[in-house]
Amino acid sequence: MQTKNKKVYSPSKKLFVLLMLFTMCNALSFSQNVGIRTNLAHWATIGSPNLGVEFALNRHFSLEIGAGFNLWELGDNRKAKHWLVQPEIRYWFCETFNGHFIGLHGIGGEFNIGGVDIPIGRLSRFRDYRYEGFAVGAGVSYGYQWIIGRRWNLELNIGAGWAHLTFDQFPCVRCGDLIRSGRTNYFGITKAAISFIYFLN
Repeated sequence: MQTKNKKVYSPSKKLFVLLMLFTMCNALSFSQNVGIRTNLAHWATIGSPNLGVEFALNRHFSLEIGAGFNLWELGDNRKAKHWLVQPEIRYWFCETFNGHFIGLHGIGGEFNIGGVDIPIGRLSRFRDYRYEGFAVGAGVSYGYQWIIGRRWNLELNIGAGWAHLTFDQFPCVRCGDLIRSGRTNYFGITKAAISFIYFLN
């Protein structure tokens, strides 16, 4: 039976955007230390625009909320369409926005990916099949932030954890019958970032 391609970008995307804007506005209003960031790793891998905000809760804790998306095809029947949000609470060993930190992050998103060659474990399946679905999960991370200017910082961050994926599988990027619907659990890298941060105050 021929199955129509679902539209991955449902009304939940609008709710997600409104929630992100509300959270960022509150952060800007109530915090005295606010950083706006972008993750260069996301830009470099599949050209995904992304933006995050981080604000200090006190001397040793901060809250970072990052989000990214990709709405276009990559050419040659390849696509990695998605939206993703990753909130993270961080504990800083010295002081916020300076030095070592550990974090606990959440993961939520929606994806439509296929024809992309990622030769790493189960991700290699994306080369020959297309998957549409949702992901939720959580993980822990470690990072370090360097002060490189009066208003600029550089950060490296790596995290691992768990993600639960609900998906539909198709035989190719643009066509074909639905092969199966499934659920799976992923354990591994859940966060990787090389970020520039600009401080508003």
